[in-house]
Amino acid sequence: MGYMGERTEEKVARKLAKKQKLVNVAAKRVKADLVLKNATYLNVFSSEFCVGDIAVSDGLIAGVGEYEGVREVDVSGKFVCPGLIDAHIHLESSMVSPAEFARAVVRHGTTTVICDPHEIANVMGVDGIRYMMEATEGLPLDVHFMLPSCVPATPLDESGCTLDYQAIDDLYDHPRVLGLAEMMNYVGVINGDPAVISKILASQAHHKKIDGHAPDLSGADLNAYIAAGVYSDHECSTCQNALEKLQLGQFIMIREGTAAQNLRALLPLLNQQYYSRCMFATDDKHPLDLLQGGHIDYIIREAIACGVDPIIAIKVASHQAARYFLMNNKGAIAPGYLADLVVFDNFRHFNIQQVYKRGRCVFADGEVLPFDAPAVEPSLSRRAHETFRIAPVTPQQLAAGDLPVIGIVPGEIITQNLGRAAAPDPTHDILKIAVAERHHGTGHIGLGYIKGYGLRQGAVATSFAHDSHNIIAVGADDADLSFAINRISALQGGIVVAEGGKVIAELPLPVAGLMSDAPLEEVNDLLEQAKAAAHRMGVSPGIDPFMTLSFMSLPVIPALKITTHGVFDVEQWKYI
Repeated sequence: MGYMGERTEEKVARKLAKKQKLVNVAAKRVKADLVLKNATYLNVFSSEFCVGDIAVSDGLIAGVGEYEGVREVDVSGKFVCPGLIDAHIHLESSMVSPAEFARAVVRHGTTTVICDPHEIANVMGVDGIRYMMEATEGLPLDVHFMLPSCVPATPLDESGCTLDYQAIDDLYDHPRVLGLAEMMNYVGVINGDPAVISKILASQAHHKKIDGHAPDLSGADLNAYIAAGVYSDHECSTCQNALEKLQLGQFIMIREGTAAQNLRALLPLLNQQYYSRCMFATDDKHPLDLLQGGHIDYIIREAIACGVDPIIAIKVASHQAARYFLMNNKGAIAPGYLADLVVFDNFRHFNIQQVYKRGRCVFADGEVLPFDAPAVEPSLSRRAHETFRIAPVTPQQLAAGDLPVIGIVPGEIITQNLGRAAAPDPTHDILKIAVAERHHGTGHIGLGYIKGYGLRQGAVATSFAHDSHNIIAVGADDADLSFAINRISALQGGIVVAEGGKVIAELPLPVAGLMSDAPLEEVNDLLEQAKAAAHRMGVSPGIDPFMTLSFMSLPVIPALKITTHGVFDVEQWKYI
């Protein structure tokens, strides 16, 4: 007990010394650790650009004005803004480790992301959340968490785990947990489902936020959803729906990611009247987008190009998200705030030139400064790399006759009900689609047909299948279909394009069947090679071969989807 007391006293003494130093630097009695000289910086409180030195002490901003530092960096002629914040993202969508994700986005000025580990939680449950927490500790950006609210997404899914409010309750005490993630089960909320409402009450008991996910919800149902305690929404695809939610008190996350782009539809919100209730989010961000498009900086550029006031765009990308999530020391350049700083060239191009995280330079001269990837506890790492429990699938198990036909709608994740077919017919674009359960060895395989995918021969399969992440595959024949499914299992997850019993292209995703241990550039190269191979084999040019498949197994989006139990009619809420 005495040892613990000494440790507590030492901790208090260190905090006192740091605070005294901060005050002394602010008062100009001692030099700052770092000073950005002659900065034209965004003052988020007065919504204007000011000129002055930015003094940093132990990772905090001590003051702005005229300062001297042990280290001084002249940023004359450049602009400085607070670090950028992604208000909602699934890190798993990048298909790389959190360390690789950080290396990709730090160069784009992102210093904080709010992560929903929903995907890995559907595979590994609480262990998946803990894996992500350990894998994000000490990165050159802050990763905060919203705890998954819907694991599984629906009772129809055969996911790896089921999480009720008690399973995640202890995690609210983690210092980087900010609340409950997107409440997708809005039907359960508005009908007062006890299990769903209990999750909201648990988050509120910890004084945490609850994020929403309610596309097109309106009227009395929307009132009920918000009254239950859901504070935000990122599923607005029309300004009318976004404005209705905003007027009823919700914060609007304007989403511009890989799978969904809503910025242009919601541009009318980015004005003086509404912007204080808005923030930016990507939701899902795939490797090619991270490498070529950017991250939150891309949304800023697009918004400014569309005529949005640059000050509004930058505040929505930083200050507003910090205020919503009650991160009271982020999102501003002012005394006492974290020295998360982005140096950029101009408003037209918004090219990031330097990035500082807690006063330490993490990006400069076109390079991310080296950092060590966090160590994950070995048994937890092994658990994440051993998530497949599925026996080999034979062509005979995939034999089928009369089945429903799922019709792909180009550019959308909704589908059409195209009736039924007696057999696959690749010459007329009628292909077999299968979902094989891979978490518990049940042997369940859901079968159906799909039209609009375009594959002429071979098979395509992936274990990145929302939200339960079983193996989903499309094939022109049962032999290649079973081969592709079995290859996914052998890889412990990934993407496979196969023909004639041979692998044509593949991307291993051995971390929970969702992420790779390889560098982002290598993952992107393998992913693009697999896309090209799938298109050569006939997949329609306007279709992403794998993203399209990944949403075919999500039984909450109309009209037809497929699970491990077969084709499900979302509108009638029954298997057909």
